[in-house]
Amino acid sequence: MAILNILEFPDPRLRTIAKPVTVFDAALSKLVDDMFETMYAAPGIGLAATQVNVHKRVVVMDLSEDKSEPRVFINPEFESLTEEMDQYQEGCLSVPGFYENVDRPQKVRIKAQERDGSHYELIAEGLLAVCIQHECDHLNGKLFVDYLSSLKRDRIKKKLEKQHRQQA
Repeated sequence: MAILNILEFPDPRLRTIAKPVTVFDAALSKLVDDMFETMYAAPGIGLAATQVNVHKRVVVMDLSEDKSEPRVFINPEFESLTEEMDQYQEGCLSVPGFYENVDRPQKVRIKAQERDGSHYELIAEGLLAVCIQHECDHLNGKLFVDYLSSLKRDRIKKKLEKQHRQQA
């Protein structure tokens, strides 16, 4: 396994729309394993392949405290099951150090595939619902900062660009 490099906002590669996975092979399984290792090391609770510059519809997630509930979502799709919105303070491994409130549908139905290609469906509420929506946004080239005012988004962008220059 390997720890992959996580792209950071405003890297334009984060805006790439991921392609569906059609081949379920050892290379895909290795990508999933590497993404878990990367997410745990970061540390985070979710990671989309787009964030590691792999433009395939793959998401890994683990909402447990002890890394005991790894979940794989390949070719994930979701539909809102309620008009009710929840507000969560979201952060992102691609926007390190920033947390902002985002409104998202409270309950969603998720359809996805496992790493072996088998299909599954589940109903998600709370943090799981928020995370799958956040990670699916990544696969569609969207970031949580896109839900913020342009003033807040520009402020975050300038701070991260300054940090990147200082690290270079």
